Amino acid sequence: MRVLMINKFLHPNGGSETYIFKLGEMLKKMGHEVQYFGMEHNERCVGNRVNAYTSNMNFHNGFKLTKLTYPFKTIYSKEARIQIRKVLDDFRPDVCHLNNFNYQLTPSVILEIVKWRSETVKDCKIIYTAHDYQLVCPNHMLNNPNTRQNCEKCLGGYFFNCIRGKCIHGSMAKSIVGMMEAEFWKRNGVYKYIDIIICPSNFMKTKLDTNPLFAPKTVMMHHFVDKIESKSTDKKNYVLYFGRFSEEKGIGTLLKVCKELPDIQFVFAGSGSLEESVNGVARNVKNVGFQKGAALEKLIREARFSICPSEWYEVLGFSVLESQTYGTPVLGADIGGIPELIQVGKTGELFESGNAEELKRKIRVLWDDRELCKDYSANCKDISFDTIDEYYEKLMEVYQ
Repeated sequence: MRVLMINKFLHPNGGSETYIFKLGEMLKKMGHEVQYFGMEHNERCVGNRVNAYTSNMNFHNGFKLTKLTYPFKTIYSKEARIQIRKVLDDFRPDVCHLNNFNYQLTPSVILEIVKWRSETVKDCKIIYTAHDYQLVCPNHMLNNPNTRQNCEKCLGGYFFNCIRGKCIHGSMAKSIVGMMEAEFWKRNGVYKYIDIIICPSNFMKTKLDTNPLFAPKTVMMHHFVDKIESKSTDKKNYVLYFGRFSEEKGIGTLLKVCKELPDIQFVFAGSGSLEESVNGVARNVKNVGFQKGAALEKLIREARFSICPSEWYEVLGFSVLESQTYGTPVLGADIGGIPELIQVGKTGELFESGNAEELKRKIRVLWDDRELCKDYSANCKDISFDTIDEYYEKLMEVYQ
């Protein structure tokens, strides 16, 4: 089977890139051919045989004089159609697997796949893995960054609310572009050509299912985790947060609680806009910066428990998956896809998202009861999330 992975970034940038790289490696291992289409970049590490990519474009830098065409390119991209057609003609994929494509590539690529499929009478499925809420919310997050509140006003296709809330980076100009992009493709009906939409959580599935066009197409498949060595690890005296340091991740609430629990050591591993705030709690908060690989695994394994305090509709909560995989229980916010991953009273606990008092109380309970944490840690070894091999089997059913 020939699979064309489509993603705007073809270099390490975030979760969707980790997903396509690992999935691509697995597909190749199982005998399939895999090529990639997206933007050119000096750190691009995957690609296609004809070296066809779109120009690098950064939507976050604003509409400067040299970027006057950006608002139009983020809605419709002739360049993306021209470049992907080169790949389609050469590679002739059996599956086009879309990931993050809005703004930089645009849904224009779907139109070209459909056109190519029709002209060549080629049976090529269009699969989409949703890594965010882009199909139902112009700012991707179902969250208003100005009010710092979760928002579902655009569900049902009421995208003008994006302008009212200035939901994209707090910018009226960018919010207008985001609304225009969503409205244009809604009226165009491009998403009807997607055969299957893979949702990483039941929560995300319920949000996408609010659109009658998507509901018959969605399937839920939790993301896979790496196979790990099962081994006993001595726990150390700290509570771990790892991930992005930002408001929607609940860092503000967590830091408030940290200050009120001065006898408990907290370790923060990550980076982000609130890094100065993290560094400002010197007494019992240690910032070890962004960690990965063996260093991050060691931090997770040795923590008494980890905290996932998100205050936005977390699509899944990969840190929750990772923690439990390494035998570390999780105290997670009851929001988004997080509750789907924690067996309350067995592998961790939940607290009301944004509720500092409840978070503080549950941290105290878990910290003071070592035996309870040990039991939760032991229970983590009995649960299983899909490995990439198991995920692959499910994916093959989707691809067929």
